[in-house]
Amino acid sequence: MATKQNGKGLKRILKAYTCSIQGLKAALRHEAAFFQELLLAIIMLPIGLWAGNNSTERAILTGCLFLILIIELLNSALEAVVDRIGLEHHELSGRAKDLGSAAVFLALLNGAVVWLLILCG
Repeated sequence: MATKQNGKGLKRILKAYTCSIQGLKAALRHEAAFFQELLLAIIMLPIGLWAGNNSTERAILTGCLFLILIIELLNSALEAVVDRIGLEHHELSGRAKDLGSAAVFLALLNGAVVWLLILCG
């Protein structure tokens, strides 16, 4: 079994950080949905910090914004892998992409429900 050459200790942490920044840059450059959701999160984050009545509410309001971004990144990664395998139509490729899209939809729905429950409750 081949091992990855990412180093150990601080070197590995710095390599992981570099890869993470590259991933965020790629998402901003190539994924319109991520860019839109990031803009929404940038607008809503201060509102969530202000509107939450306590630290728990603030954590939940802001946490669901990060969850949307995380799931969008995973969906984009899934789509990239499927496209890398082949661009021709295949039932399983379509299903994988639809499932990723459904995950993003549920994250957005979760965010809307959480915000409504906390802010209107």
